[in-house]
Amino acid sequence: PVAPRAALTGRATAGGASALLWRYSSGFGGKSLRVIEHRRHSMRAKPGQHLSQQGVELARALGAGLGPFDLVVTSNLPRAYETAIAMGLAVDEQVPWLSHLPEGFEDEVPWDAGIARIAAVARSLPEGVAAQFARKLAAFHRELAARLPENGRALVISHGGIVEASAVGCKPDEDYTSWGPAFGYCEGVRVYFAGTVCVGIEPLRVKASGQD
Repeated sequence: PVAPRAALTGRATAGGASALLWRYSSGFGGKSLRVIEHRRHSMRAKPGQHLSQQGVELARALGAGLGPFDLVVTSNLPRAYETAIAMGLAVDEQVPWLSHLPEGFEDEVPWDAGIARIAAVARSLPEGVAAQFARKLAAFHRELAARLPENGRALVISHGGIVEASAVGCKPDEDYTSWGPAFGYCEGVRVYFAGTVCVGIEPLRVKASGQD
């Protein structure tokens, strides 16, 4: 098959990221920010657990424009850590609970309902499974941010629904209505921290053959 072409689209272009970083930094007295990118894994050949060749090519193409990262964390499923490796990045840590949604999550909202719907459910059911999981993910991101140096960057690779819930946890009051459908392969969010305080977030969309 023809290797997929990957490019960032939407608000999270290379220049857009720099502009946002400058804006957030200037808003906090020029304080150095820490950045965490949380992305979904690349393509696999279902029901197989490993990346397909097309998935490897997509991750490789995207990885050429990413990094460097001070810390790379994935779930313990092959398609997650294989995505990081295909991007040309060594995996520092694997976190098993990033591999699956908690029991009861999809009773409240489907994993692929999109971030706006997941955010709405978390707000309407603050003690529900989705809301509690979002808060757990937010704490995880704050812990990662605390481990980064000033101006440091981390990459997290997990799975659909988990990426969206992490964004909702980090910025629960954000307006996600314009963010579009559930994140596709290698898509996700870029989260900005001043210390361990989340001060900004943006979607990371990827345009690639074989993915809408």
